Amino acid sequence: MVLKGKVKKDRKTKNLIKRLKPGDIALIAHKDLDEIAANSLVESKIKCIINTEETISGKYPNQGPSILLEANIPIYEASNKEIIDLVEEGEIIEIDGDKIIYKGEIISNCQLLNDEKISSLLDIGYDNIEKELDKFIENTLEYAKKEKGLVTGKVPIPKVKTKICNRHVLVVVRGKDYKRDLQAIQSYINEVNPVMIGVDGGGDALLEFGYTPDIVIGDMDSISDRCLKMSKEIVVHAYTNGKAPGLDRVKKLGLNAVIFPSPGTSEDIALLLAYANNADLIVAVGTHNNMIDFLEKGRSGMASTFLVRLKVGSRLVDAKGVNKLYRSHLKLKYVVGLALAALIPIIVITFMYPPMQELMQLFKIRLKIMLGL
Repeated sequence: MVLKGKVKKDRKTKNLIKRLKPGDIALIAHKDLDEIAANSLVESKIKCIINTEETISGKYPNQGPSILLEANIPIYEASNKEIIDLVEEGEIIEIDGDKIIYKGEIISNCQLLNDEKISSLLDIGYDNIEKELDKFIENTLEYAKKEKGLVTGKVPIPKVKTKICNRHVLVVVRGKDYKRDLQAIQSYINEVNPVMIGVDGGGDALLEFGYTPDIVIGDMDSISDRCLKMSKEIVVHAYTNGKAPGLDRVKKLGLNAVIFPSPGTSEDIALLLAYANNADLIVAVGTHNNMIDFLEKGRSGMASTFLVRLKVGSRLVDAKGVNKLYRSHLKLKYVVGLALAALIPIIVITFMYPPMQELMQLFKIRLKIMLGL
């Protein structure tokens, strides 16, 4: 099989997604491609993927490759890791069998990942999951000791202009199934009008659905300039030493921001911010909440996530998967009932109309004659 197309490249898949167009060839360096990245690549309608890392290593059962194959997007693994630096973005690249050709020269061999190969590596991943879980628990306990200030109140919460006290707060992370879950709770959003917090790309997720974020919070690495400009307030996640790399980007846009120095992830501090400002209820969409989610996050322990949920748990509702509760279709009996209910007043009014009454009398006389009464 020969594939040819314009190449787009980036070592960070989440950055590449923004530049991809239908028919592009994505050149990435993404070990153990996760489900969220895979879904984003599928939505971009690319021709194929060339990965300079192991798309599935067998370390744990990551589902990204399976998602791409289901969408009929071929995955090639390149033997030469340096090709990501060799090729120029926007140039034409060709895959001919097991060769990658650029400007008429073979720059690397490659291997096509098929169903059999992926299934084999997934089996290895499931076998390894207990070992990886042991490492995860050890790392989590180690980080929990360092990050216990998240629970004990030693992490200072910055002041924000947005009024949160006694209101519902919707925290949106652009994670698994975020679109379907947002769609499922639209009636809740429209009726309750919660404070809307977008975590990095979660701000763009809110814009997709026509909502303007009250607050965007994060390190600003996966949010659009458009979203930053439209959001009512910006909170930049900083390291515990106060250094905030994302602040420079905000300043270049001529915008103001509040700094939030804290360990942990941006979604964790978004929950903390809502809790500390006495939110009545916190509804989370797209956040990490299961073992595979945490392993895919690629962090040396997700202690902050556990600690923060211990703290805010009494006010937190996770909307992940809520779309699956709303799959029932409108039943025929309900449609018939609605139609009859709508017809009743029409029938009553019609029979009260004098010409109609006369017509009904003629109909009765005609009926009697026909029946010989």
